[in-house]
Amino acid sequence: MGTLADAMSRFAQPLIDATDGSQEQVQRAFLLSQLCWNLAITPAGERDELLANMQPALKMDDSEFQAFKRTVVTPMIRRHQEMFPAMRRPGATVSPHPVPSHAIPPPAPRRPVKKYAGTGRNEPCPCGSGKKYKVCCGR
Repeated sequence: MGTLADAMSRFAQPLIDATDGSQEQVQRAFLLSQLCWNLAITPAGERDELLANMQPALKMDDSEFQAFKRTVVTPMIRRHQEMFPAMRRPGATVSPHPVPSHAIPPPAPRRPVKKYAGTGRNEPCPCGSGKKYKVCCGR
């Protein structure tokens, strides 16, 4: 298996252990672990809304759903945070390992490099394309 598949299997293990081993229950355990994985990398403020939208698909009444959140979702999110502390959803603003600003070198200044030095922007491109230099090799 690949690295991600191994990590996902280790993450799902408590849910798999709770099954009777049938293919249907193991598959459900993997689906639930995938749901919890995605919730774990979702910002905390958005999780409840996502879960509320999933309740009808899970076919649970309110008390079953609250028990499901308490006994499955919350422990699995906690497990994900313990197993993968550096994992965040793209665009997250929280850095798992903040880097001091003095440790980040400033970007090198960009200097435009002219392919054909001395060619004006609006002159025909020296490559022979028939286009102006600015829309051809001058880009």
